[in-house]
Amino acid sequence: MGSNSIKDLTEASSRVHFSGLHRNMDTQVEQESVSITGKPHKQPFIIGVAGGASSGKKTVGDMIIDQLHDQRVVLVNQDSFYHSLTSEELLKVHEYNFDHPDAFDTEKLLSSMEMLKLGKSVDIPKYDFKTYKNTASRRVNPSDVIILEGILIFHDPRVRDMMNMKIFVDTDADVRLARRIRRDTTEKGREIGMVLDQVAGLAGWYSKFVKPSYENFILPTKKYADIIIPRGGENHVAIDLIVQHIRTKLGQHDLCKIYPNLYVIHSTFQIRGMHTLIRDAKTTKHDFVFYSDRLIRLVVEHGLGHLPFTEKQVTTPTGSVYTGVDFCKRLCGVSVIRSGESMENALRACCKGIKIGKILIHREGNSAVQAIKLLIKKGVPEANILFLNLISAPQGVHVVCKEFPRIKIVTSEIETGLNQEFRVVPGMGEFGDRYFGTDDD
Repeated sequence: MGSNSIKDLTEASSRVHFSGLHRNMDTQVEQESVSITGKPHKQPFIIGVAGGASSGKKTVGDMIIDQLHDQRVVLVNQDSFYHSLTSEELLKVHEYNFDHPDAFDTEKLLSSMEMLKLGKSVDIPKYDFKTYKNTASRRVNPSDVIILEGILIFHDPRVRDMMNMKIFVDTDADVRLARRIRRDTTEKGREIGMVLDQVAGLAGWYSKFVKPSYENFILPTKKYADIIIPRGGENHVAIDLIVQHIRTKLGQHDLCKIYPNLYVIHSTFQIRGMHTLIRDAKTTKHDFVFYSDRLIRLVVEHGLGHLPFTEKQVTTPTGSVYTGVDFCKRLCGVSVIRSGESMENALRACCKGIKIGKILIHREGNSAVQAIKLLIKKGVPEANILFLNLISAPQGVHVVCKEFPRIKIVTSEIETGLNQEFRVVPGMGEFGDRYFGTDDD
């Protein structure tokens, strides 16, 4: 784990510490922790959206995507996985039940979802509702959130088990029927006469296929839903609550679920953009320092939010009373030379008049662990230590969190792991050299 840390100390013996980004784990610790690696690919958050035909499933999915605009979100529609009809089936297409589980190629759906879960791009079929065949495909890339939408998306337990959240859109049958007639004549290109024939026919398209399939296959899956949304896309309150829950889950790295004292700042496209720049080997020193400082400031601000506060009332210029909080007193910072010194300006900008000390740890030593041990040895309570760093390797997180379960760790991103040379990957190179301009390359 790279070390840029701040330690909050509220007692007389307290001190604050932060350190830099470099290869900071000795060989023995690294070799022991290689088997305790983080996941090479962060698992996507998979949402299943089921409900009757034309219940508003896609509208709900689109509204979730719209609100999660700062995340990578992809919508996968079960309709893409319809079987292509054979020549014999095409001759009797009016008698084909598109609302039956057998109408879908579930094996293809499963294999495509497995690829996306592994962080690999996949070609999703494009189903042509005029020819009733898969005539093309679209490339879908790995995403933070995958919305899987379809009438029978909860029917197969293997597909259900992939989902982190299951939503059932519950809409009145008459509304669904009216929407389906409109959809089939516009979106799917079917002639109005054909649709009306299906509705008004002796057997009746609706009574023969849609209604029985809904009652026999779709409605029974409602019991698997975590959330049931009445009125579909018209239920804005439900959508807002769902998006808030998703954001909470996305903000939790897998390691945060293991260690409650680990905090990763919420990732946005803005933060990812800055990470992209500082990780790019071609980025100039000026830009590297500028965007590193921006990220460091965010980490420091987030870390300070974990300090203890006391309630305080003040009188505003209008004579009104405002009830707020008073900042924590008796703070000091300790930077681990030399990369940790890059965080000092951000700390000074946030904490007026703060005193900052320095610790020099041997280059090949485990700087994070050694610095924390030194502070504790000098009388600083472990619970008063707030450790801030720019990026962390999962191996380092395991080591520090297990040895010091009472400290708080705040970082902007957790890396994939260590390579065979025990260097953090994907990493950003030697941070100190790039930041202070001592890298000849």
